[in-house]
Amino acid sequence: MSIFDVLSLFGGLALFLYGMRLMGDGLKESSSGTLKRAMEMVTNNPVKAFLLGAAVTAVIQSSTATIVITSGLVAAGIITLRQSLGIIIGANVGTTVTGQIIRLLDLDGSAGWLKMFTPSTLAPVALIIGITLIMTNRFRNAKTIGNIAIGFGILFTGLLNMTSAVDVLSENGVFDSLFASLGSNPLLGYAAGAGVAFILQSSSATIGILQALSASGGLMWKAIYAVIVGVYLGDCVTTAIVCYIGARADARRVGIFNILYNLVKTALVVITVLIVKQMGLIDALWETEVNSGIIADTNTVFNIVCALVILPFVSLLEKLSCRIVKDDQAVENKYKDKLDALNPAFISTPALALRSCYDALLAMFYASRSNIEKASALLRNYDEKTAEEINAEEENIDLLADRVSNYIAQLSAELNASYHVAIINQYYKVVVEFERLGDYATNICETARDLYRKDVKLSETAISELDVLDEILCRILDETEKTFRNRDVDAAYNIEPYEEVVDDMVDIMRKNHLSRLSKGLCSVTAGTDFMDVLHDMERISDTCSNVGLATIARVHPELADQAHDYIYNLHTGKDEYFNLRYRDAHEKYYDRLTNLLDEKPEKSGPPVPTHPRT
Repeated sequence: MSIFDVLSLFGGLALFLYGMRLMGDGLKESSSGTLKRAMEMVTNNPVKAFLLGAAVTAVIQSSTATIVITSGLVAAGIITLRQSLGIIIGANVGTTVTGQIIRLLDLDGSAGWLKMFTPSTLAPVALIIGITLIMTNRFRNAKTIGNIAIGFGILFTGLLNMTSAVDVLSENGVFDSLFASLGSNPLLGYAAGAGVAFILQSSSATIGILQALSASGGLMWKAIYAVIVGVYLGDCVTTAIVCYIGARADARRVGIFNILYNLVKTALVVITVLIVKQMGLIDALWETEVNSGIIADTNTVFNIVCALVILPFVSLLEKLSCRIVKDDQAVENKYKDKLDALNPAFISTPALALRSCYDALLAMFYASRSNIEKASALLRNYDEKTAEEINAEEENIDLLADRVSNYIAQLSAELNASYHVAIINQYYKVVVEFERLGDYATNICETARDLYRKDVKLSETAISELDVLDEILCRILDETEKTFRNRDVDAAYNIEPYEEVVDDMVDIMRKNHLSRLSKGLCSVTAGTDFMDVLHDMERISDTCSNVGLATIARVHPELADQAHDYIYNLHTGKDEYFNLRYRDAHEKYYDRLTNLLDEKPEKSGPPVPTHPRT
């Protein structure tokens, strides 16, 4: 034995772990949308939930990921704690699939067609397929599928390196003495399995390493059963820690339930093995030299049998987890479910994390729009209670904005797929715009309060003008809502013509306001406040325009860096669709505004905007 043999062993281990990570990440990314829909459909039937948990974990190759995602769904209120219990038990069974794949190490490649399924063949084939998909990138998910294939190939390459190194190291008898000590001391084996699983944060990886070590020969069943059982506890402790971070009570209970379940599973396996050993029913198996397949089968049988035995009694473990984790203190916040959904547990599954951002952003928009409408009404009839509601809602909008911004920052570092990056770029822009909408509503509210406290009212002419301006702003907000809620590009295109008409309307309203001031038809105090309101309403339309541009850039990324040129071409009459929509909006709103004016300039009437499209 030399240092090079040890390096070969750990190098193989590094390849194996990296391959498993790469393959698992690719599977999670490619299936995250389907995963979300499937887990949201879970019912109170624990058997269906169990099958779902097993299936999801078999697909994404990680029980930890499944349970952490489940914890996040519970925190978001999408599923209940009781609905999650079957999923957790199923996840513990589904993770055994990895071991069944790794048992391909036992295939004898000398039997012709079987050689195609040996790791020595599968590894290079998977690597060739993976690199071809990545380099050609012929279809949307080519890179993701290529990463899965490369991960699969690296995993088996690492296994082959480990088994080769183990064969050399086993010649000096080190492994023989190690395995003998594990066989004579189950507690040591249990601790070893738990420790390695805790460090690697993966039961599948730990079982896979044990399967690779079995290639050296001399590893008895009596030495490995306690190691396998220890793996269950080590893996679930890590999962519980992740579930605990920043989570509500029910989400933390998911992690505690997983620990309780694995403790019961451990006790059940150990007691059963000792009883049947005393009865002499497993004497032959006890001294059997194991290989990769026997280890995989032992792990699978332990998990399936324990799941079937414990599943009917999950309510008892649920009650115990509720006793251990006390209920959260009541927090009064109308957006608590949206805030809870911004859970770090979802970050490893982009579809879930992005959906949480979308829901929170949509709530921000609705809150900001409601505040705008309430604030505008205060200009006609001030009510302090409504003003207080606006200020309280503004605090909620700011809280949502802060939480979403922080969540987006965390999520951005984990996104690789181009379509995910396009979505997060849009969300990064609109979170700022939706917060600004709330700020402008607050500004209008403060102006209304200022008018009320000074006992000053806007003139009937000013109110009539604001009525028309409110109407077009309502149309703009409708289009903005459709734009973001449905990713409606047609609605996004409609915003800019209306925004341009708002600019024209605000210009004429300012000129007519100055005319009223010069004739003494409006007080200076009311006039200043009126100008402030016009500024805020114009900025509302500008902000909606930015939301539209962010959506268009998401669908047409090539425009992301050419927004200035895009707007310039629209405003200089180079787009016929824009010109048509502008003329329609101008006739509907601007012309109505000019017909409402009580006071007009003495000679030429109200100035008509010299716009290229008119």
